[in-house]
Amino acid sequence: MQFSTLKNRLKGFTVFSMMEIKKIDSCFHKQRLSEWQNKGYIKKVRRGYYIFSDLQISEQVLFVIANTIYQPSYISLEMALSLYGLIPESVYGVTSITSLKTINFKTSLGDFIYRSVKPDLMFGYELREISGDGNSGGQKYGLAEMEKAVLDFLYLNPHIKNLADFEGLRFNVLQFKETANMAKFQKYLEAFNSKALSLRVSEFIKFIEYA
Repeated sequence: MQFSTLKNRLKGFTVFSMMEIKKIDSCFHKQRLSEWQNKGYIKKVRRGYYIFSDLQISEQVLFVIANTIYQPSYISLEMALSLYGLIPESVYGVTSITSLKTINFKTSLGDFIYRSVKPDLMFGYELREISGDGNSGGQKYGLAEMEKAVLDFLYLNPHIKNLADFEGLRFNVLQFKETANMAKFQKYLEAFNSKALSLRVSEFIKFIEYA
């Protein structure tokens, strides 16, 4: 199979793997991927996953890649909190929640960081479509709802538990007050079924109310 054929057939993919290639050509030999990397046609993101070298990288494209190279997963934690304007914008790496083991992929595109939770906590996220034109248009990525992103963060950072800790986050209290659905927040909290988390969330709510 010629590279031009592969690129044409996979033009709707932000990131692809051998599985997609084999659907096009069941006899495809993975050695060709090494050849195409050496020629600069494609880039490896992590083992088994590739992008075309001319792919226009944006934040949303990185989110699609994050969702794809480690499944199931959705964007949450610091990255989501930053997107919602709850913490300062500077975030190191694309942070995600997964039901697989905790792992960090260091790639040429940046770090993809995954934190593990129980399968029954894989909820509270929505699928968003990439905006703009180009090969990535129409693809979707999973992003935690604001309320779930906050709870994911508190759940996985048990050392953050008092007023001083919350203040240290430089948390945007006004933004949370104006946009959070507290009924949904409480419903999601109950789904965690964690007394320890509930106690820390109580302190968080006090911080929000009196800040």
